[in-house]
Amino acid sequence: MSSPEALVAAAGRLLLPEPGTAQTLSPGLRARAAAVLLRMALDQALDSYWLRVTPSMTWIGKHRMLCLEWYAGSDTARRCRTTWSALSAACHYRTYELPPAPAEIRIRLLEVNGLLKALGIGPDQAPAP
Repeated sequence: MSSPEALVAAAGRLLLPEPGTAQTLSPGLRARAAAVLLRMALDQALDSYWLRVTPSMTWIGKHRMLCLEWYAGSDTARRCRTTWSALSAACHYRTYELPPAPAEIRIRLLEVNGLLKALGIGPDQAPAP
């Protein structure tokens, strides 16, 4: 299993491939794939956070997002819910809708990076209280 940081980095490479890289996927498909990686990173970050704070919360599913407000603060909880919901919507393929815009997913990538720091995830982060 990859770390949240590795998943975010992979999403970044999908959204902004290195110059000269052959691009066989359309920008919309790359954006959708990046959204999946970012949602996985956020889920893993939440698991890591709850393992540190109270391990039983990792078994509860979506309730862990609802309880986040009392442990990590209302701003972090709101950002988590909003970002997770937007990424979840971007992950799902619907025949009657256009794929997510790469610019939208790049904004979500920045938000996930900020949430990783807020949750104390990463090699240079101190554990959250």
